Amino acid sequence: MSPDTAHGKVLVAGIGNVFLGDDGFGVETVRALGGRRLPGHVEVLDIGVRGVHLAYQLLDGYDTLVMVDATARGGDPGTLYVIEHEEAAAEGVPAAPMDGHRMTPDAVLALLGTLCAGTGGQPPRRTVVVGCEPASVEERIGLSPAVSDAVPRAVRLIEEILRADAPGAPAPEALVDDTAL
Repeated sequence: MSPDTAHGKVLVAGIGNVFLGDDGFGVETVRALGGRRLPGHVEVLDIGVRGVHLAYQLLDGYDTLVMVDATARGGDPGTLYVIEHEEAAAEGVPAAPMDGHRMTPDAVLALLGTLCAGTGGQPPRRTVVVGCEPASVEERIGLSPAVSDAVPRAVRLIEEILRADAPGAPAPEALVDDTAL
């Protein structure tokens, strides 16, 4: 078995709006990651603001989902977070709104749960959010210096997650937040 077939399919999805400053962190990070040499079982996709598209994309059957997004959690701008999604916590998430341009990662996962129930599909075994504390999500194009500086660190962090992706594997070195989405 080759190294690429030893793992299930992985989707790394960049989420965010490039017209809202640091909200474009996920999009910029997957652009940078797309230029790297990755295993064949890893797909990198710029989702942008198309949350509904992400939910439908996941019906194609991915073992692992890594969502990359601006994540305001109160840290200093540019702080990176690794957040493991807990399936049990998602059960209490209300039905996802069908506004495809304002779907948060938890709303996408709630919609995915609904779609899987209706189609017999399976959600990813593991879902991880790599988040970055934004400095500003005001209307403008371009990342703030602190968030721009975090992009190469996020790329390395995602590469670590891809290498360590196994059931029960510890999260890579970063500010790890076990709080479910």
